[in-house]
This record gives sequence, C-alpha cells and structure tokens, in this order.
Amino acid sequence: MNQYQKAAALIKNSKHTTVFTGAGVSVESGVPPFRGENGLWNEYDPKILDLRNFYKSPEASWVIIKEIFYDYFGKAEPNKAHQVIARLEKDGHLETVITQNIDNLHQEAGSQNVLEFHGNSRFLICNECGKRYKLTKELLSELPPKCKTCGEVLKPDFVFFGEAIPEEEEKLSFAEAEKADLFILIGTTGEIQPASLIPVVAKSKGAKILEINIEKSNFTDDITDLFIQAKATEALAKIESEFYA
Repeated sequence: MNQYQKAAALIKNSKHTTVFTGAGVSVESGVPPFRGENGLWNEYDPKILDLRNFYKSPEASWVIIKEIFYDYFGKAEPNKAHQVIARLEKDGHLETVITQNIDNLHQEAGSQNVLEFHGNSRFLICNECGKRYKLTKELLSELPPKCKTCGEVLKPDFVFFGEAIPEEEEKLSFAEAEKADLFILIGTTGEIQPASLIPVVAKSKGAKILEINIEKSNFTDDITDLFIQAKATEALAKIESEFYA
C-alpha cells in the first residue's frame, strides 16, 4: 500500500475525521503566506495589523489592508485541495474543517462546517456596536469604511496582533480536536499559538494524525502518524482518486 492508499484507508475507517488547514492550502490559490520566503511581511510592515496602530491610524492602515486583502486576495479562487475537502464533507466522510486561513475559500468550495480560528476577511466588524457587514465594493469605496449604525471605523473581521482569538471558535475547535479519531493537518507549520496546540490535543485524545505538507513541520516528528510530503492539491487529488476508486 502506498501513502495515498494508506491515507484513503484512514479516512474510510474513521468515525470522526477533522481537517485542520493553514496557509499551505491557500498559497496554491495565489494567496501568499504571511511568513517565510514569499511572505507578506517581507514586503509590508506587520504593524498595519496591530490593533492599537490600526485605531490610531485607520486611514493609512486601511489603504494597505485594501491593497493586500481585497485588491489582491479578492481574486483568489478555491483550488483542488479545497474542493476535495468539501466533497469529503458532503459525502459524510468528514465532520469539520478548522482553518487558520481568513480567505473564505473553504466555504466558496462548498464546505459547510468551518471553524475560522483567525476570523474571515470577507466580513467587516464594528468593535463599537458589534454590527457585522458582508464585504461590498460600496463599503470600501471610502476609506476607512464606517459603520452605518454608529459611524465608527470598521475593521476586517479577522484577528489582529494584540487581539484575542474569538472565544466561541476557540472553544469549538478544541472540542472538535477532542472528538476526532482522525485529524488531518494540511499546509500548517505549527508555529502559531494557540492554533498549534489543537492537533496536540487531538493526538492526546487518541486521534491518528495524517499530515500533508511540502516540508516537515513542528508536528512531523512529534505527533504525526502518516506524513505525506507534497503540495496540498497534489496530495488530495491522489487521495481522492484512491478513496473513490
């Protein structure tokens, strides 16, 4: 049995499969990672996503935020990895997707049960009155965008530096890790806490860990049971063909 057949067998024999995704899934859709060789922080100052700096200089921050997350990211579309994950969920072989990504691509591919650990760039939030807006061109026609209810500056509804993880998403993500008997890590290095603790919890509760990454991560030697060294799209396409053969 090759690695892809083993991975397909793990999914077939699992009663509760959870997928945990990071930047490595979205880079193949043209969404650059924040860190690493081609990371955004090589080109932009991370300070634009510092919460205090954002409210101190919202207009200057919003000019860069719009350029990165809406002019550039906005063109990204789901890739084969997103599509296979959505298919497995639709067919009842996958319970939940926990994602560190903020690009909404899992939902666009058809995934229904998605826990967004770091939020979603396709929504804006007013931290004054709590009103949440689905992103529109109209909202971004004037920077910084303002809340129509109270007039305060809107921020993208994802986690900035200096901001807590959404309480409900954090609670549900760790609860999901405790239930899983198969936990699939895809495109995540395990460098960012507290997200990196979620797979460790899954392993501690007895889950098998299937990891798909282009290179070894912080998880590989410590908790991973089956490591497939490949791009997310390539690996999931092969697993799909074995699973549905």
